[in-house]
Amino acid sequence: MLVVQKYGGSSLQDADRIRQIAARVLKTQRSGHEVVVVCSAMGDSSDELIDLAEEVSDNRPAREMDMLLASGERVSNALMAMAIHDLGGSARSLSGAQAGVFTDANHGSAGIEEVAPARVREVLAQGAVALVAGFQGLCRETGDTTTLGRGGSDVTAVALAAALDADVCEIYTDVDGVFSADPRVVPGARLLETVSCTDMLEMAATGAKVLMSRCVEYAQRHGVEICVRSSFTDGSGTLVSQAPSSAGEEPRTMGVTHTGSMTLITVADPPAGPAARPRMSMLLTEARIPADMVQTITTPMGREVAFTVPDADARRTVDLLERHRDRIGYGPVRSESGIGRVSLVGTGHLGDAGVVDALAEAGIDVRLTATSELRVSALCAADRLHDAVRALHSAFALDTAAKAVVHAGTGR
Repeated sequence: MLVVQKYGGSSLQDADRIRQIAARVLKTQRSGHEVVVVCSAMGDSSDELIDLAEEVSDNRPAREMDMLLASGERVSNALMAMAIHDLGGSARSLSGAQAGVFTDANHGSAGIEEVAPARVREVLAQGAVALVAGFQGLCRETGDTTTLGRGGSDVTAVALAAALDADVCEIYTDVDGVFSADPRVVPGARLLETVSCTDMLEMAATGAKVLMSRCVEYAQRHGVEICVRSSFTDGSGTLVSQAPSSAGEEPRTMGVTHTGSMTLITVADPPAGPAARPRMSMLLTEARIPADMVQTITTPMGREVAFTVPDADARRTVDLLERHRDRIGYGPVRSESGIGRVSLVGTGHLGDAGVVDALAEAGIDVRLTATSELRVSALCAADRLHDAVRALHSAFALDTAAKAVVHAGTGR
């Protein structure tokens, strides 16, 4: 049996934790399995490297940032190899390039184009643990190191599992699996034993941080089943499976997710006809700005197009829309920060009435709602976001008496 394991930064935050994970890896190998391990950078070391770069330079080329940030994963993998050797095992650490992870040329958010894991197979054939630096690859076109963006080590692990035809891909973190809500916000959140890839994608897209959307998309596309487990316990975790979506089934609520640090963008007086919204959407897509909850609404002041973007993209969004305002023909563009989004993920909710009523009962003002086959989302003030999560989790009977345990600090 071939097992791919990925360990996040909170699982590798210091030397003691690295030794504990090394023992876990060896236990898996000695039970008769071939083991490939993907390690993230230790603890908050990537953030510390970013802070250092900001101190050194006001103009940080994306290529050099990739060279800098790729070093964190190489450090943790080399240290893991040393710890395994110290425990009597055998291991070889490989960079993303050495492991055959080839990407496009988009520094900071590269996409994997191919995984050719010949050297990984060589290490396994020697009876050693193959350790692969996550979050990084090599662009064949330029010969440069690239990084995969947020959650990139998860993507590395799933991509390796697909290329190696692994029996299972285990993503280890600091919580016991996928919960019905963030256990830091809702201590009574329940552990989900299984989640379909489709439902997990919806949860990830609306704020569940235990897995990133790109990781789940890759798994779904390549038929990889993921087991999300805690590196601090021996629990069975959550299986993210290739089972069909819950869409079309009887009403079922998977959980409540949330995202803070959002800005509400409002475009006044869009031109009549069906073309205005697609033109605006194309502008945002070409600029790689992730817009959500896009809709046309009618107010006492007239028609508006409203949508949300992450706070980090707000200024860029407003500038972009203002530049094209005369060409497309809409009115003033406004932005409002301090917005959060709470989402009820599941099927059969038939509109937003239940969500709005539950939030109103908790004294939370809803700014905007949006519904789809798999979720109902509502915008509220960011400082009431956690209250909104708890209100929906309780209103839809998701609370449990057991208290979820967060073993470290980040959930990654």
